[in-house]
Amino acid sequence: MEHLLKARDILGYKSPRMICVPPDATLGEAIEKMVGNKIGAMLVKEGEDIVGIWSERDHLMDTLTPGYDPKTARIRDYMKTDLHTAEADTSIIKLQELFLGLYIRHILIVEQGKQIGLLSIGDVMRATLIQKDRELKELYAIASWEYYENWGWHHKYKDPKKDDKNNRE
Repeated sequence: MEHLLKARDILGYKSPRMICVPPDATLGEAIEKMVGNKIGAMLVKEGEDIVGIWSERDHLMDTLTPGYDPKTARIRDYMKTDLHTAEADTSIIKLQELFLGLYIRHILIVEQGKQIGLLSIGDVMRATLIQKDRELKELYAIASWEYYENWGWHHKYKDPKKDDKNNRE
């Protein structure tokens, strides 16, 4: 069987670049970038470090804040700074546990102290399904129906309904 996927493997399926805005960007600028890149969360980068994240869900909730105006509001005032991270060699199982256990939707991936990518719960779910599909194909190749037919070559298949009918007569 193939090895379990790691965070770095899943990042390999995605675009390698992280889409970011600076902390002084307006929420409107962040939204435009999110729509243009078809992503649901915007990373906030200051210097070389990711310092926050702001998502479409955050935008929805922020609209209830009095005076909220995405054209003038700065992302630094609305972003979440409690970023969850995982090492690049974290297994797909552990990533699933993190998403489910912490009730989060994004994990920043780190390798040798450097932030290398962002995974969403959707990315991990997609990779999980791809891995399960591969595993099923491998299992099918090992133990296909033809294998079982040959395995019991000396036994002919008997229809249990006919056998039951014959036994009653």
